[in-house]
Amino acid sequence: MKATPETAAFEEGIRPLMEIVLPGRQDAVIGFRANPQLQARIEELASRSTEGQLTEEERAEYSGFVRANKFIAILKRQASRLG
Repeated sequence: MKATPETAAFEEGIRPLMEIVLPGRQDAVIGFRANPQLQARIEELASRSTEGQLTEEERAEYSGFVRANKFIAILKRQASRLG
């Protein structure tokens, strides 16, 4: 996945913090997976989103999960670079 300018700037901004937080934890971050119940909920919302069937509240919930997923992907990328 190619980083957007926004993502690249965000990664650059958090890099100093990640260099403090990640050492010794890279494998845990890289191997992180959502628990099965959470993953099932995300997949349910994704499917309903594709079908245009989300309520306003579900759309907000799904948006939060999408943002969290992007952040986790960035953390994993940072962990890989420090590893």
